[in-house]
Amino acid sequence: MKKRTLLAIISFLVAAILFYACQSGSGAGDITSDAASIALGQKTFEQNCSSCHSFRQDGIGPALSGVTAVASADWLKHFIKDPGTVIQSGDNRATELFAKFHTMMPSFTALGDKDINGIIAFLNTHKAGEKSSFVIDSNYLRDPIKAPITLSNLVVGLEELTAIPHSGNEGIFNRIAKMDVQPHTNNIFILDLNGKLYNIQNGKPVVYFDMPKERPAFIAQPGLATGFGSFAFHPDFAGNGLLYTTHTELPTAHAADFRYADSIKSTVQWVVTEWKTDHPAQVPFSGKSRELFRVNMVTGVHGMQEITFDPLAKPGGKDYGLLYIGIGDGGSAESGYSFLVHHLNRIWGTILRIDPRGKNSANGHYGIPSDNPFNKPADPTTLKEIYAYGFRNPHRITWSKSGQMMASNIGHGNIESLNFILPAHDYGWPIREGAYVIHTEGDMNKVYALPANDSIYKITYPVASYDHGEGNAISGGYEYWGSAAPMLKGKYLFGDISKGRLFYVEMADLKLGSQAPIKEWRISLNGKTLTLAELCGHQRPDLRFGRDGKGEIYLFTKADGKVYKLATAGKL
Repeated sequence: MKKRTLLAIISFLVAAILFYACQSGSGAGDITSDAASIALGQKTFEQNCSSCHSFRQDGIGPALSGVTAVASADWLKHFIKDPGTVIQSGDNRATELFAKFHTMMPSFTALGDKDINGIIAFLNTHKAGEKSSFVIDSNYLRDPIKAPITLSNLVVGLEELTAIPHSGNEGIFNRIAKMDVQPHTNNIFILDLNGKLYNIQNGKPVVYFDMPKERPAFIAQPGLATGFGSFAFHPDFAGNGLLYTTHTELPTAHAADFRYADSIKSTVQWVVTEWKTDHPAQVPFSGKSRELFRVNMVTGVHGMQEITFDPLAKPGGKDYGLLYIGIGDGGSAESGYSFLVHHLNRIWGTILRIDPRGKNSANGHYGIPSDNPFNKPADPTTLKEIYAYGFRNPHRITWSKSGQMMASNIGHGNIESLNFILPAHDYGWPIREGAYVIHTEGDMNKVYALPANDSIYKITYPVASYDHGEGNAISGGYEYWGSAAPMLKGKYLFGDISKGRLFYVEMADLKLGSQAPIKEWRISLNGKTLTLAELCGHQRPDLRFGRDGKGEIYLFTKADGKVYKLATAGKL
């Protein structure tokens, strides 16, 4: 049977139940208590839903405990089968839910009754009493960033480069997530989380690397961010043939190098691998591999979606050949395990800097550079690999033309941020979300003003940020280094993944200790100005950015699988 992630379904399902309670009534008596059905439902839930939902508190979607007490099994089944009909009917409550959770859910007609009954049976085992009881603090900030993002008169003309093949199920065309180039060439590569890395040749995508074929234990579920996470060519790839990748496997595959207590469940493992080919110009890739390390993750979100080399580093320089790795918190904080994050003796929520050709790590499979900021710690348990820490999801890492390292950090319930990355600096998660206080033992969907004595915490705050009144998940971008659109010079271009809005900041405005103003820009195709949602025909474009060897920038969306080059820029 055809499968797809249940993220969107459960988000609207549960939230709608809560708002529909007065209409639906209790229906727990219609729900099976058969152990086999519950086990099936639990497996389906854990594979597809646990990365975004818990039974403790709202996360990406609402908390699920107690939902079967307020809606009948029959109502739940119909809603899962065709939730769009409820939303499109103009129902006031459904409209409120869309405004709250910002998720457009497609119909799910392919899911069989057996699976639906199993999900409902499993949800029915979690009663309302399991929810955390939060003390309501009226001092939380209802609108953290009051100044709206202004619409500029900048319009960027697009030129279609290619379309990546279909690999998705209902609701998405594919899961294209990262673009990069081979060093010193303009050979463009685009990765699909579902398992393939494509080389663009004469405007056509050609399979360069097939992760499921190379790693039979590879999994691309539970959705959102799991699968073939990232890739990076060694800066001397033409000479040494080294390629680095990350991917997910089940936690039962092998013992992890970085793990926590067995009492805490692991949903996936992220694996970093080095691949070596004797024929760097060959397509498809063919070579041998060795594993660098693997990490257990509590859920399937906020994994290992970025590995990269400093593109400005030169042979002989201190940064040349060193691999930077963004490691999210794995959903640990919002799952009730915030103690796994924000510690120098734990890997979660950090940016690492390693020498993949070295041997002085704990497992002997990679090296730790001598100039890493924590290489000689007073505490022997400190992980010397750590370069910076305190991140929820350091989703994209890049460098400015002047050499400033930057990272976008996807937020939880309120703040999306762009950060200057400095060695040994603390970026606050999970005691901070952006430049605001967050309480992991309270309602994590609320943020608060910084305390008067905030300086004692020595946290480095974003140089630009926006709140969830503007978007929901930052799509990290790049400073424009190209020549095709001179008006983009000096701008860092980025956007919002789910809403598809396009933003920029002036590089000159980015300074530690202040927030640079963000402006919105528009796109045009064949002379027609339109939004990205209109361009891809979907309310959730799932936006990403890339940059080629000449500094030109591209944008692409999972909704239709198309890749566009930013070809011109002008004023409306």
